[in-house]
Amino acid sequence: MIFLAGRDRYTQRTLLRDVPDRLTREAGCETVRYRPSRRRPRYVIVDVDPTLFLSNSYDVENARLEIRFWYPAGVDREYYRINWVEPNRNLMLGFHQDGDHPDLGPCHIQLNHEDTPVDRHGATFLDAHPLSVLDDRLQQLPSAVEAMRWKNGTPSLPTWPV
Repeated sequence: MIFLAGRDRYTQRTLLRDVPDRLTREAGCETVRYRPSRRRPRYVIVDVDPTLFLSNSYDVENARLEIRFWYPAGVDREYYRINWVEPNRNLMLGFHQDGDHPDLGPCHIQLNHEDTPVDRHGATFLDAHPLSVLDDRLQQLPSAVEAMRWKNGTPSLPTWPV
């Protein structure tokens, strides 16, 4: 007998414990940390080798992924943030499914630079199991990162939806 657990049985804790197993299969993902701890995870932080995760032509020395899933009361879907972070450039690009920007729909891609949001666009809502969503977003992240454009020291995203 095969039992497939639905996402209604998933909790934030069990999901974030499963995320590192998924990330070990992703090229360039290295050290995994939990915040605040493995026993009570709220975030998973993964050090990334950008040349393996993206491409050899992307010129950044170090980066990390910051992943968070949570289940707010009164909402019929999980929330998540799957962020690409470049600490040396104080840059964050991420897929966010939360209630922060309802004008963009249930999901958006956001670009922050110098701790300030500089660009946001609606993104396709994925109605799937959280680990499937993670797989899809990890596949989309390299093209989103490489689509960033810099002008006068400020990054931006193309206007097309991701």
